[in-house]
Amino acid sequence: MAVSKALAAFLKKQKVAHKSLKHPVVYTAQEIAAAQHVPGDQLAKCVVVKHDKGFHLAVLPATHLIDFAKLKKLLKAKKLKLASESDIKRLFPDSEVGAMSPFGNIYNVPVIVDKTLTGCAEMVCNAGNHTTTIKLWYKDFEKLVKPKVGVFGLHVANVKAKKR
Repeated sequence: MAVSKALAAFLKKQKVAHKSLKHPVVYTAQEIAAAQHVPGDQLAKCVVVKHDKGFHLAVLPATHLIDFAKLKKLLKAKKLKLASESDIKRLFPDSEVGAMSPFGNIYNVPVIVDKTLTGCAEMVCNAGNHTTTIKLWYKDFEKLVKPKVGVFGLHVANVKAKKR
């Protein structure tokens, strides 16, 4: 499978330099990072959240989990939860569930990025399926998507340390 049709058309129209990369079928962001031989901090994972004002695509490094209290505050939402699988299929019709790209703007889904990811020169992200990613400059992604940026991620090492 290739890059999703909407993403491929958008990147072509915008003349954005990127590299399409193939990998074996994997489902978690950390597995993708390992398959692509990139640091987990450089791999952007996408999580669709639903709140009282609609939906947002939360984008953060593979090494992080969402701090829902922080994200809820950033979005000025009263309620916040993970979007359902049917919501995701409806919002991203040409992408496999769990393999959405961080280009929510193509699908009219606002994007919020964890500040940690903004420190990456290059980023790798899903391209609409479980066997393809794209690699591009973070500054190009930011220019095209114009995401809201905030601090809402927790590094998994810190989460594990708190549980001890």
